[in-house]
Amino acid sequence: MEAVERPLSERKSGQTLEKTAMKPGGREALLHVAGGLVFCVGVVASGVLDGVHTEIGYEHYAEPTVPELPTILAMPANCLVNVAYILLGWYWLPSGDGDGPMHYLQEVFALMALMYGPVQWVRLWTQHHWAAILDQWLTLPIFAWAAVWCHFLEYGWQTRTFLAIEVTSLASYILALLHNQGFELALAGHIFVVVWRAQKVQRHLGNAMSAWIMILGMVSCLGFVTLKLLDQELARWPPFHRFTGHFWSKICDVLQFQCAFLFFTRLRKYQLKCQ
Repeated sequence: MEAVERPLSERKSGQTLEKTAMKPGGREALLHVAGGLVFCVGVVASGVLDGVHTEIGYEHYAEPTVPELPTILAMPANCLVNVAYILLGWYWLPSGDGDGPMHYLQEVFALMALMYGPVQWVRLWTQHHWAAILDQWLTLPIFAWAAVWCHFLEYGWQTRTFLAIEVTSLASYILALLHNQGFELALAGHIFVVVWRAQKVQRHLGNAMSAWIMILGMVSCLGFVTLKLLDQELARWPPFHRFTGHFWSKICDVLQFQCAFLFFTRLRKYQLKCQ
């Protein structure tokens, strides 16, 4: 293990650097996530991303609508599954007013989950182009935050590096303006980077349990992508008439979040134990 093999002086130096570095905590995570959301909403509302191709209309979803229900629940399975994001984010919110980078990283990721569920729900409810753009765009910095967490576990707190990663992630959505499949290309790039970084940190700090969690997370990621792409095709089969590929894709997405929380918190505990 890398944490064991480092000289004691180097480990102490790294701990000192972490203690003296800027350590967001308290309400800063909430302010940063809320500020990022407001920024993205403002950019979308300005109209500069109106040229992005999105799929609007219930015909793009395999789940049949229920006319008797209000539009906020027009597709009940696909709408209500978003509650899972809220519950997951609430569960993983760190308790108390803890300080330090790990507390901040976990709190930001939990707040991202809390935020993402309602954003997706608004898209389904309104079927508005702006809501679809926001849903796509916010997916990217969420994946990027997993890469930030990997970087922190290996190298400690680096504010400028983390800011650069998130800014680059947000800027990559410009690809969606350049090509109809630009968002898919940006998302594929994010997934590749996260998988690469997760495998790297697993080799340095992980054990058998974290390896299985990482594998489950990758399988969930594969399900997240493929089930959504196969939404219409799977609807030909009776088991997927109401609980469609899109619904199960969101279940896989929630599992991705869960695996990420388990993976990073477990690695951090093991890392501190080895120091």
